[in-house]
This record gives sequence, structure tokens and C-alpha cells, in this order.
Amino acid sequence: MKTIFRLAKTELRILFCSPVSWLILVIFAFQAGLNFSDNFGGQLKRQALEYGLGGITKETFAGYTGLFVSMLKSLYLYIPLITMGLMSRELSSGSIKFLYSSPITTTQIILGKYLSMLIYGAMLVVILLIYVVFGAFTIENMDLPFVLTGLLGLYLLTCAYAAIGLFMSSITSYQVVAAMGTLAVLAVLNFIGEIGQDISLVRDITYWLSISGRAYKFLAGIICSEDILYFIIVVMLFILLSVMRLQAARKKRSSLVTSARYFAVVGCALFIGYLSSLPVCKFYYDATALKVNTLTPGSQEVVKNLDGGLKITTYMNILDANYGSALPSQLKSDFERFEQYVRFKPEIKMEYVYYYASSVEPSFDGRFMELQGKERAERICKIMNLDFDMFLSQEEIDQVIDLKSEGYRFVRVLERENGQKATLRLYNDMMKHPSETEITTALKRFLVPAPKVAFLTGHGERSVNSGGDRFYYTFARSIYFRHSLINQGFDAMTLSIKDKDIPEDVNILVIADMRSPLSDEEMARLERYIDRGGNLFILGEPNRQEAMNPLLSRFGVKLMPGTLVQRNQDYLPSVITARLTDHAAAQSPRYAKVKDWEACIAMPDASALQYDTDKGYTVKPIATTLPKDSWNELETTDFLDGELSINEAIGEKEASYPIVLALTCQRGAKEQRIVIAGDADCISNTELANSRNGIFAVNFDFISETFKWLSYGEFPIETSRPEAIDNTIFLTRKATPWIKAFSLGVIPFILAFAGLMVWYKRRKF
Repeated sequence: MKTIFRLAKTELRILFCSPVSWLILVIFAFQAGLNFSDNFGGQLKRQALEYGLGGITKETFAGYTGLFVSMLKSLYLYIPLITMGLMSRELSSGSIKFLYSSPITTTQIILGKYLSMLIYGAMLVVILLIYVVFGAFTIENMDLPFVLTGLLGLYLLTCAYAAIGLFMSSITSYQVVAAMGTLAVLAVLNFIGEIGQDISLVRDITYWLSISGRAYKFLAGIICSEDILYFIIVVMLFILLSVMRLQAARKKRSSLVTSARYFAVVGCALFIGYLSSLPVCKFYYDATALKVNTLTPGSQEVVKNLDGGLKITTYMNILDANYGSALPSQLKSDFERFEQYVRFKPEIKMEYVYYYASSVEPSFDGRFMELQGKERAERICKIMNLDFDMFLSQEEIDQVIDLKSEGYRFVRVLERENGQKATLRLYNDMMKHPSETEITTALKRFLVPAPKVAFLTGHGERSVNSGGDRFYYTFARSIYFRHSLINQGFDAMTLSIKDKDIPEDVNILVIADMRSPLSDEEMARLERYIDRGGNLFILGEPNRQEAMNPLLSRFGVKLMPGTLVQRNQDYLPSVITARLTDHAAAQSPRYAKVKDWEACIAMPDASALQYDTDKGYTVKPIATTLPKDSWNELETTDFLDGELSINEAIGEKEASYPIVLALTCQRGAKEQRIVIAGDADCISNTELANSRNGIFAVNFDFISETFKWLSYGEFPIETSRPEAIDNTIFLTRKATPWIKAFSLGVIPFILAFAGLMVWYKRRKF
């Protein structure tokens, strides 16, 4: 060991007597300082403008323009310049013969050289550590473990680059060739992950060999045993190859024996790497303060309670617009979408079934119009070099699974060993793929019965099967809408109670905008549902008092005559911006957040609610109109051209009117919950897609929180995370010039001065 340290010391002395090493340190420090000062200065500017900052730690060090990301992208340029002379210099000068004749082994030579590179790499990291220390004193609640994990990733990447550079330096006496060879190997390791991804036997090998993205995981704050072992294996592999290269020069062997030794070393490295990539062999550590790389506690609990195996079968239609998500070449990337779940349940298996059928969203829409069905699929497969024989026909896939109801779109089926199944879809939004919320929802349906929501029909109620403006298809039953009830854990159905009772398995009954009152028989059936503690969501409209009030009176509530209005110079006065109350904030953390944002529920043509508490229900207003410039209009019905004024003589009064109520009543061990709203349009297809300038509406939050409350928190799944706490910098914008001076002047100057002093002393002696 002492010999290795002496060799490393000697190598460092030679290294730092060269101006190249000092020049690299200076340039590295200057680049780091430039990136840090620009990034940090920009955040100080935004803070001064009171834009509000969030996640400063990540933005500064690991964001898109962060310090570590910037340095990682250019690190491959620095290391080859340092390593190119490690062995090439010895080979070209002939000093390698003196090393061979000394009592030093080839292993000690290589380890001594490599140790000097580890120390030099540590110096690069120390330069970055200066900014970490600066951030620790200037950023409120800086996430230090997260930053140190990023530094670890950069250092491991430097070590890997150095090992590769050492090997390339050992096979040539030309330093420039060694540097170019190192760059070539690094390029191969960065792009090899894209090679052979459509071939199952090659896919795992090339994907593991790829060095691309390995360090980014550390920068994201996640440490995985596979990535740690990858860097260790790469370092050991190239050190062994370097040792073997020197040994081959000292002791002649046949080319067959030499090749066999090389293949054996590489084969062992690949085998160990393959074992380390198996899900059961992986271990993780999330270094972030908020554990953003880990499933939320609720999701972890769901996965923990899923005993037995779980299979995820993906059905990909080559004639569907979303075919690209599961092509054979994309399977590794597709696996990463579920890696957080595999982390807690390694026995998850993923399978893929390929077929062709006419989709509701055809691939290459508008092209290949002259071809249909099989001919179209064959053409696409030929162009994309896909094996057409692996695709089932529509008739064959129909015998395997019914995908007609899914429109033959991309779909995944989750299946447990006990036969339970759940469906995951792609959605018509920017994200497309299911998030943690949707995946956990599908898994939770295996553990608890899905709440059944019944929409009452037979009295002109809003339909859940129509995409028309006034209806409820989008939030109730659309399979393409991420936040629809059926994609968030509920079962939605329509129900008529003219000739039958409400089924026992109905958990929530929705009564929306009845145009005619319930008959006595229907009211009796509804009473039985209410008496057993069933929950309700009732939505009224202006001019529906005759139909709705007989039902609402059962709860001590009634729709007031007239229409709510508020003065607004940009929109019709009948468009109400209802504000959430303190009761709403206490009922739901999401409501509390929305209330802090001063958001509203947009309600066109709403009726005020009047209530009393003599029916045994506890009543709490959830949303009300504005206390100023709002009243219940009893005269005007033409809100476009009519005259609006407050006529106090007939009871019109400027005030805050309740527009959404939450009612509770204890029935045995169960709390019955009822939500009553004075507007039925606020959750319609049109209103959910509507966006009004100057109105921050959160109507879908109203839907999701209502059904979450009515289902006692079972669904939708809560996967929100705490907000970042590193939101303030303890400096003003006046500090920006000083930061630039320090990072672009002081640090590079100190390094340059140290290099000049070493050069001067060397020249002197």
C-alpha cells in the first residue's frame, strides 16, 4: 500500500508541474463560477421582483441550468486531457522499462496512477463544494443531503472517466491518441444504450452498459445500488484491463490466451452487472428532504398490502396513435414508469401484447389512406423495421381480451395472482401516461371495493353518457379524461328508481337538475336510501324550485327564488365566482390551499340556498358569493341587455349567499354526508373545459374534493407532496456583483496563482 501511495504522490508531483493540470482547474473553476453566478443572480433578481421562489436548492444545483448539470455535461472534456499522459508518457519516454525493472508490480503501477486521478478528481469536487457551502449559508433550509448526493454522482462519474482514460493511455504511446480514444469510448458508452433495444437478448446488456443518465439519478437525489455498482464495476473493469495490458507487454502470451483473459474479465463484469440490475437485488436511498423520488406513504401502504404476484400486461395497437409508448425499442424506458412500484414490489412482471385493429385515434392519421387493416399495419411495420408476425389480428385479440370498449387504444391490464384485474389507460392530456395517482388507484381497487356512484335519471337530469355542453360525461365516465370518476377509483352508473329500490351497493347518489319532482313511490325509495345512511350529491338550478325543493326540504334546504348575480364588467352578471369558506378549508387540505390562492368555483346561472338545522343535520356552507356587489336578482331575467339594480323593496339585498352546503348526520356508526349546490352547470362538460380571463376557477377541485369527502377519503387517492421549504435566499440583489467577483475572479485567480508559484519554484530549482 505504501508503494501505491508513493507512486500516486510521484504522479501528482509530475501532474502539478505541468501547466495543463492547473489550466484545467482554472477553466473548470471559471465555468463553475460563471454558471453559479448567473443562476444564483437570476434567482436573486426574481426574488427582488417578488415573483416567489420555490425549490431553490434544486434550481441552483440540479435544475435544467443548475451548477451540477452544467458541469456534468462538460466533464467528459476535462478528464481525457488529464489522463492522456498517465501511461502514454511512460511508454513514449521509455521510462516504463525502469518501472518494469523495479520491484514494483504492474498492479501497483496502475493503482498508483489511478489513485492520483482520484485525488485530482476530488480537487474538482472541492471547487464545487465551495458553492455548496456558500449555498448552505445563504439558502433557507437548503437540502444538503440532496446536494451531497449530486456531488457523489459527479465524483463517481469522474472516477469512471479516469479509469477509462487510464486504460486508453496504457495502450498507446501517443497522448493525443489516448485522449481521442478516451473520448471515443465515452461516446460509445453514452450511446450504446440505444443499440439493439428491439432485440430482447441484446436489450438488457446494452442498456446496462450505457453510462448515459447514471449520474443524473444522483443529481435527482436518488442513490440506487445498481448505479453505485455500475461505477464500481466500470472502474474495476478498466483497471483490470490496464493491468492486463501491462502484463501482456512484460510477459508474452498467445493471442488466444490473451483474448480469452480479456473476454473472461468483460464477461464477469457483465454478469455481475446483470445481477445488480435485477429488481430483487436493488436497494434505494432517497436523499431528498421531501422524498420526491419515492412513492408517497399512501401508495407505499397500498403496495405493501398487495400480497402475491402482480402482472402488468400492455396491449399495444400499431394502428393506434399511441403505439410508440410500447415499441420493443422503448421497453426499458417504459419500465422506468413503474420502477418506483417495482422498488417496493420486485415481483411485478411486465408483458406486452402487440396487435392491429382500427383505433378511434389512428396512427399516422391522414396518411396511408388507401390502406386499411392488415395492409396498413404491414406498411407501418415494414417502414419501422418491425416483425409483423408478432402482431395479432383484430379477430385474434378479440379472443384474448375485449378492447372494443377502449376504442382499441393503448391500455394496460393489471392482474393479481387471485384473478383480480384493473385497467390503466393513456389520457388526452400533456402527460399521457398514468401518474402515481392513477396507478395507485388501480392497485387500491384490489384492496377495497370501488365506491359506486349512481346518477339518477327519469326527470330530465343531466346525462353522464353525452358529450353535450350541459352534460356530465367528461368527469363521470370519459375513459380519456385522467380525472374522471372511473379513472379515479369509482364505478359510475345511471339509475332509475321508478320501479325499483336503490341497490344496496350504491354508495353515492347524484341528483342533478331535476325538471320534474319525484313521485311518491320514488320519494319513498329515496327515503329508504337516506335512512340507511346513503350519501348524496344534489345540484339545483334557478327555476327548478318546484322540482327540487320538495326533495331539498327533507334536509332543511331550499332553492331561493331568483338568480344570483354579481357585477362584472367582463362577463355576464349571472356568472358567479363562488369563494370557499373557512368550513371548506377545515374540511379539506386541498380546499385550504385553494382558498389561500383566492381561487373560486365558477358558476353560471346559480341559485342561492336557504337552510335551517331543524332536520337533524349539521349544515356548513362550503362556498358563498362575494359579500360585495352580489345579490339575489328577483326581477331581471335578461342578463345580456336587461337593467340590473338592487330593489330592496322586493327583498333584493347585497350580501354573501351560500351556494354550496355540506350536511352531516350520524346514523349509527356511520356519518351520512350530503353536498347540495345551487348550480348544476359548474361541473358540466363545457364548464370544465372553459377558461375565463381574469377568473381563477378550480371547478375540478370542487368535483374531486366533493367525491373524496363523500367516499370518506378512499378515492381519489391522495398523492400530493409537501411544498418545498427552501424558498428564500438570505441575500439581496446587491450581492450579485460580489458573487460574480468571487466566483469568476477570486477562485480562478487563487488557482492560477498557485499554478504560477509551482511553475516558478520548479524553474528556480
